[in-house]
Order: sequence, then structure tokens, then C-alpha cells
Amino acid sequence: MPDDLILHEDGQQRCFWPGSDPFYVAYHDTDWGVPEYGDRALFEKLILDGFQAGLSWITILRKRDNFRRAFAGFEPEAIARFGDDDVARLMGDAGIVRNRAKIEGTIKSAKVYLAIQERDSFSRFLWDFVDGVPQQNGFTARSQIPVDSAASKAMAKELKARGFTFCGPTITYAFMQAVGMVNDHLVGCCRHAACAALAKKR
Repeated sequence: MPDDLILHEDGQQRCFWPGSDPFYVAYHDTDWGVPEYGDRALFEKLILDGFQAGLSWITILRKRDNFRRAFAGFEPEAIARFGDDDVARLMGDAGIVRNRAKIEGTIKSAKVYLAIQERDSFSRFLWDFVDGVPQQNGFTARSQIPVDSAASKAMAKELKARGFTFCGPTITYAFMQAVGMVNDHLVGCCRHAACAALAKKR
């Protein structure tokens, strides 16, 4: 479909979803689909995807710096120590999404993260769902991109079993796309081959 790829003024074709918003395009070009292996960075992105539930990703993305400030740089050790005063502080912070269930869920998830880290790295735990290798999809149209997968369902089930919140299979699939566990840039997009090349360097 012609509207599945957008030809930008720089002559590059890109996926449909960031439109022409410079902020969103920059995220598409530098962040989305790039394989991420850092424990803390993966935790941050998983939590932010949970906050996205019921909202648009651009809404969360525009508040990302506020989230980082409010949640101690997404350092799980610090978040796990948050108490009632912190929840009240966060509920009064207009710079983030003020949802009590998601805020309290983040604190709970931070404690689960620390429990996982005691036995294995959080990164290895998550990447094991794709056998440690970024999956290279060859989609040419938005209609081909799924909302979940067998791997995202397995990840969601295990995360929930361990105590993570707001991590259903649709959320975990969006997370997998964002952190490069799957390459869902459309084949005609300028970033598809670039992300595939990054995956080969691992």
C-alpha cells in the first residue's frame, strides 16, 4: 500500500507510524528497532510500554524525560524502595501519566526485576524468549504486522507469573518491537536494513 511508507523530504522512505512529526521521526530513526541489551534500559522500556496501555505511544514518548526524573532514572533499586509518600508525589506529578495502578505496579515490578537479577541478568531473561537473536521480519505492509506473537505471549505469561504488571502479550510485543527483539520496520523503510545489520554485529 502506498501509504504504508512515507517518502520524506530527505529522500528516505520510512514506516507510516511516525508520520512527519520530527520528534517521532527521530525516535523511529535512532531508537525503535535497535537491539537493546542493557538491563536498566530494558526495564525502563518495559515499564513505559505498560504506561502506554490505553494511550498512544507518542504521548508516553513526549513524557519520557519526565518519567525518568519522577522514577529515579528508572533505577530498579531506587524504585523498589518507593513508599506511600512517593506514590502520593507521583500522583501529583502532571508531567507523567497519573495512574495509581500503573505507579504501584511499577514499584512491584522493580522488586520482581531485582529478584530476577539475583539469579540471572534481566536482559538474558528477556532475550531468551527469542533465543537471544533479533528476529528479522520481512513485512511490506502494515496489515502484515501482528499485534502479538507466540514469543510475546510466552514473555507476558512468565512476567505475570513472576509479578510484573501491565505486561499483556500486546504490550510485550510492542516492547519487543521497540527494543529490537523483532525487526518490524517495513522492508522498504530506510531503517529495516540498518537494524538488521545491527543485529548481525552482536
